[in-house]
Amino acid sequence: MQTGEARLRWEKTERDKEAQLEALREAVQDITANVPRLKPIKAPKLCLEDLLNLYILTDYHMGMLSWHAETGEDWDVSIATDTLVRSFSQMMAQSPDAETGFICQLGDFLHTDYPAMASVTPMSQHALDADGRPHKVINATIHVLRAVVDMALSKHSKVIVLMAEGNHDMVSSIWLQCLFGAMYEKDPRVEVVNSPLPYYAHKHGETALFFHHGHLTKPAGLPGVFAAQFPRVWGLTKYRYGHCGHMHHKVRIDEKEDQGVSITQHRTLAAKDAYSARGGYFAERKAECITYDRLHGQVASVHVSPEMIS
Repeated sequence: MQTGEARLRWEKTERDKEAQLEALREAVQDITANVPRLKPIKAPKLCLEDLLNLYILTDYHMGMLSWHAETGEDWDVSIATDTLVRSFSQMMAQSPDAETGFICQLGDFLHTDYPAMASVTPMSQHALDADGRPHKVINATIHVLRAVVDMALSKHSKVIVLMAEGNHDMVSSIWLQCLFGAMYEKDPRVEVVNSPLPYYAHKHGETALFFHHGHLTKPAGLPGVFAAQFPRVWGLTKYRYGHCGHMHHKVRIDEKEDQGVSITQHRTLAAKDAYSARGGYFAERKAECITYDRLHGQVASVHVSPEMIS
């Protein structure tokens, strides 16, 4: 006989993702407590104290596999490592000797998120074309990013390192922040940004720099988010620039009086994967270094492409 009373009750619960990420962050910080600290690198003799070079690296997708017959371009761990070292060297050689070098790794540096073992995107579970085992990709990532930081230390008196969260590397961005913070802890010339919030800001005199990968807020919505999240940086600056990636092609939203900030969506150096090629997505492959002055905002920029270093 049916009485309307529930005889069995099925409950499905899911732990809050933010709580999981916070727990992971704490675990990574505990693990990195025993990471060997690197000895400080000797500082350059002469730098232009009012300048900051912003080296923008976004959507690099280390660990992605691309076959030229399908995508028009080859990409694997070895190619990605060589391309990054030579591209960064080229950008540094063409940029002024600024006092501050800001390595802006804008997210999705890794194609697959680790410690996850499956080659899928964290949020949508889309299948990914991956090159190599996790150990191979993680090892290459740490060594090439350390090489980039060390190169920057040879040119700049101060180096700031941002390992931003992306939609492909939500977890990996946490251990990258914690690991590099631990490695360079004894070097007073290195500042590693460690933030659980996927929006970031830096004040350089009267110039404000804002950053977000672009996976949570589209470029058109970023001015309001930056102003609300960082009101002090916003209010104390005259020139404001926001940077994002995610879409792999360049889009610029010019400064407007009602927004007060210039937002640029940046290209990537990485090759297309099969998904992009089959979907008909095309864009130039480039990285950019932008130079900012404490009093006058943006004053110069340098671009580098794979063709320039081949």
